[in-house]
Amino acid sequence: MMCRWISNSRSISAVFTILLLYVTVRVSFAQQTQTNAPQLRLDIPHSDALWGPYMPSRVAAPDLANSAWLDSLMRDGKMYLSLQDAITLALENNLDIAIARYNLPIAAIDLQRAQGGGFTLGVNTGIVQNTPGAGVGGIGASASGAGAGGTTGGAGGAGAGASGLVQSTLGTGTAVYSFDPIITGLINVDHQTLPVINQQIYGVPSLNTVTTNGDFAYRQAFSPGTRLTVLLYNQRQSANSPFFNLSPSLSTTFEFKLTQPLLAGFGFLPNTRYIHIAKNNRKISNLAFKGQVIATVTQIENLYWDLFNAYQEEQVQERSLQFAQQTYSNAQKQFTLKAIPEMDVVRDEAEVAKRDQDLTVAKTNLQLQQLLMKNALTKNLDDPLLVAMPVIPTSQMHMNDALAQVQVQDLVAQAMQNRPELTESQIDLRNHEITRKTARNALLPTVNLVAYYAGNALGGQLNPNYGAGFPSGALPPNTSVQPTGFGGVLRNAFNNSGQEYFVGGQVLIPIRNRVAKADQYRADLEFRQSQLFQQELRKQILIEVENAQYALEQSRARVDSATKARDLAQKTFGIMQQEQKLGAGSTFQTLSAQHDLAVAESDLVSAMTAYEKARVQLDLQTGATLEQNHISMDDARTGIVRRP
Repeated sequence: MMCRWISNSRSISAVFTILLLYVTVRVSFAQQTQTNAPQLRLDIPHSDALWGPYMPSRVAAPDLANSAWLDSLMRDGKMYLSLQDAITLALENNLDIAIARYNLPIAAIDLQRAQGGGFTLGVNTGIVQNTPGAGVGGIGASASGAGAGGTTGGAGGAGAGASGLVQSTLGTGTAVYSFDPIITGLINVDHQTLPVINQQIYGVPSLNTVTTNGDFAYRQAFSPGTRLTVLLYNQRQSANSPFFNLSPSLSTTFEFKLTQPLLAGFGFLPNTRYIHIAKNNRKISNLAFKGQVIATVTQIENLYWDLFNAYQEEQVQERSLQFAQQTYSNAQKQFTLKAIPEMDVVRDEAEVAKRDQDLTVAKTNLQLQQLLMKNALTKNLDDPLLVAMPVIPTSQMHMNDALAQVQVQDLVAQAMQNRPELTESQIDLRNHEITRKTARNALLPTVNLVAYYAGNALGGQLNPNYGAGFPSGALPPNTSVQPTGFGGVLRNAFNNSGQEYFVGGQVLIPIRNRVAKADQYRADLEFRQSQLFQQELRKQILIEVENAQYALEQSRARVDSATKARDLAQKTFGIMQQEQKLGAGSTFQTLSAQHDLAVAESDLVSAMTAYEKARVQLDLQTGATLEQNHISMDDARTGIVRRP
């Protein structure tokens, strides 16, 4: 029999060795095939293979190459960029969006964790708004948002839970057990030699025993709180004592146990609360990602109009310098002919120097705006040619007369419907409501109904040395157990020949119950706090929308005023040119008129830029940014913009 056990042990060892090699090969293969995955997976990784749950799900390294759309915009050493091109590149390359995109699979895998019976780890909902040059972040190594794409805010931002509220009691309640089946096993062989003080007890001077245990357990919890445990204990023991009736002896015990909470922990909600919270968190994560896309696109629009402003300013200063240089050249010729005094030439030369300085300032400002734009639209700036490449804005500013006709009440209603943070707060309120209910359930005493059925069986081989060396009648008759092998013993454990039934209850009553009481009260406090936060958010949205509408009206009035000033300056400059040709005016007056025209043109461009930014801000406050720019959230999630 021992030889048979050794043979079986070797067979089992061989099987385990083969399985270990199989797992090693599969894991190695999985590492080789999954490392080069081209895109970030937004779904929950799973495998239908037997060993799939025990192999790591690998996340591909981020793709740091700029998208191909960037190359299509380059011609003759310049980048010709429209506003839609800038938004497209931001969706594909901006690192703020790329970082926030990881929160989507994080929320999905958190739901999978909850479905297995684990507690939720939460999701990041903060929004990074520190793109350098976009009016929020600074510029420099120590400035907020100085990283590429404004990433210094951290992965997914710095939000501590949904909407930034303290949520230490979120998910409070009774313990949740694993919904995934758990199988445990224990196999061991114990060889023991025990010196015997009184040989009459065992009949041998030294007792040798070989005990083999094979214990297995299956455990699983269910959503009503029910816990199932199935146990199977097996033992094989052989001894050299002639007083042992069976050697080797076989014993098997089978137990089927159910535990059902009746008060604390009873019901679907206390045991599935993490699943509900994880589902809500996944919705919040999607909304937060939408908020990140809106925030980033808003910053890209502001950057674009700043670039447009700098480009137009450089053009204005270039024309102004050219006119001053031409005037200075004419003055030199006139001075050579003694037609004007030398003082006029000196004055014209000083004007050239001043306007050359203005042009230098405009050019360097344009170069900075070009660099900031390229920084926000790329994943890397490793190519020196790309860093030095000029960016030419091709979109034009325009006045939207339809916005002036929309009533503020309609804009506020649109914001209440579209603003993602308001929807986030509503979903967050549901999570707090779930916590309130589960915290109240946890106040109850623990009362569990326990029932189990067990079966016991004994078998083995009759000890051929039983009673050897002792006079007849000195020992009782040999055992009445019929000799049987392990198969028979296992069969007897399930045939009710050695059954055991048990039904009982467990009661746990914590005196004073201060911990659960404190959690329940704090959960209610945080729920009320969330209600107030939501009301405050509604009021804030109303103020922000009205303020954005006022700013749009003011910027429109500024554009009208700047347009009239530009027209008058242009008319004055024309009159001065005509008077100079007729000999009634001086070059200094003409230069002054042209300078006034340049200033008026710059003011008009600044006013138009302010108007475009005010329109962008109104879209942001009303939640219309994505719609106005024809942005698909599917494209934003994948980072690949589908173009017609």
